[in-house]
Amino acid sequence: MNGAGYNAQKLFIASCIALVTTAMAFSIRADILKELGTTFDISHEQQGLVNLMGIWGFPIAILLVGPLVNTIGMGRLLKLACLGHILGIVFTILSPSYGFVALLASTLLVGLANGTVEAVINPLAATMYPNEKTHKLNVLHAWWPGGLIIGGLVTFALAQFFNAPWQVRLGMIIVPALIYGAMIWTEHFPPTERAASGVSMGEMFMQILRPGVLLLILCMCMTAITELGPDQWVGSVLTDTVGIRGILFLVYTSGLMFVLRLVAGPVARVFTPIGLLAICAAFAAVGLYMLSYAFEAGMAFLAATIFGIGKAYFWPTMLGVVSERYPRGGEFLLAVMGAAGMIAAGVAGPSMGRIYDEYTIRNLTPEVRQIVVVDGRYSPEKAAELRKQAEAGDPTAQEQVKVLDQALREGAAMTFRVVAILPAILVVLFGAQFLYYRARGGYRPVSIDGH
Repeated sequence: MNGAGYNAQKLFIASCIALVTTAMAFSIRADILKELGTTFDISHEQQGLVNLMGIWGFPIAILLVGPLVNTIGMGRLLKLACLGHILGIVFTILSPSYGFVALLASTLLVGLANGTVEAVINPLAATMYPNEKTHKLNVLHAWWPGGLIIGGLVTFALAQFFNAPWQVRLGMIIVPALIYGAMIWTEHFPPTERAASGVSMGEMFMQILRPGVLLLILCMCMTAITELGPDQWVGSVLTDTVGIRGILFLVYTSGLMFVLRLVAGPVARVFTPIGLLAICAAFAAVGLYMLSYAFEAGMAFLAATIFGIGKAYFWPTMLGVVSERYPRGGEFLLAVMGAAGMIAAGVAGPSMGRIYDEYTIRNLTPEVRQIVVVDGRYSPEKAAELRKQAEAGDPTAQEQVKVLDQALREGAAMTFRVVAILPAILVVLFGAQFLYYRARGGYRPVSIDGH
């Protein structure tokens, strides 16, 4: 317990576990997406809509409650997030009895809980550690990939060794939700740094009009698509392109991110936060482009390594930069950055699914297209029926499955190839900002009193 009446270490650990919960929801949903497609007989584009609900719940929540975390109270909001996680997962498990709309609604509820967590933990960390914002935000957000790893390994082990259905694997998300809920239920929370410094809400809102902030919001959109867009599809895409459970690649790249974020402080001091972002963008562009041509495990591993290094620092370092350079924007700017990133990533989900479907259909023979394309969309259910015929020994179906698999590989690869354009643009944008700061004596954090 510190002199201000709150236990900073306990609140920071609880924040990390809350972020683990949101990440587990993300990685487990990525792994079960194909099974949801079969359960509800939905196309890749409709599967992207499921991702959209999970992701767009995030900006809806963060924009609604983010600027009000000090007014409502960070403790109350984190309790609501805990309840939202638990109820959202329970309703998702029950959704097959009620249809596709119920799946979308329950996924949205989980997304709202995720956004509420993000709305609280970023200003909480910035408030508790005002002199280490970039470093502490990176350490906090190391538990995003940490949660992806935990969720990925849990869902893989349950599926591989216990043949557990998707409902059981999804239900594991409730465990960390209960843990962070128990940790924060009776704890006191501090006022935000902005409120404690006497900066009015009016001044906080006006910070968004500053040109540097608007540029950072644009960059946040592109970094979020680069990081989270491919992550939504990696399980499905790499299963089709390489033939190995794609969730394992997500676990691997997340492991790289986890380790790299823990040492963000020294790395950022060497390159400056903006220079670090420029380097990451270059790695991400190369890694994604290589993934789009990775049709065997060795190349996929190398490409995933380069991409994992590239995306490692994007999200928390962007938050650190806006908090360090524009501290009077407080919880509002942090909320806007998070919301902008998730809105962009949400749009990327179905957009990547559309590319996936379009190029899959384009690479099918007319004969196979008649079988697996229904009303102009790819049907996972029809594809599964074709595979069953092939497994039963039908030689015609076996040849058709080969055509289908090749078409899926081509469609999957294009989802990565198109997204690789964004980090290439970011190299230019971050590079220009780096040169701007260097011309003015280098990047320096700004204190909340303006010095």
